[in-house]
Amino acid sequence: MTLVLAREMRGRDVTVNAVAPGPTATAMFLEGKDQATIDRLMAQPPLERLGAPADIADVVSFLAGPARWVNGQVIYANGGIA
Repeated sequence: MTLVLAREMRGRDVTVNAVAPGPTATAMFLEGKDQATIDRLMAQPPLERLGAPADIADVVSFLAGPARWVNGQVIYANGGIA
């Protein structure tokens, strides 16, 4: 979808990308999960932690700023979860 929309925006100096975050430690994500589930989710990425909202914001900031040549992509900001 991002690639199709990026092509539709041709000539407008607009980039189209999507950020696909992994498990992120927010109140909404953690709500209703027991500690065992949270521990299991934290063990999945090589970084052995949940993402923080700032981790996702950094990716969005990168795409909105210096990454003007990145277009039509889905960026997986998930700490390396396969």
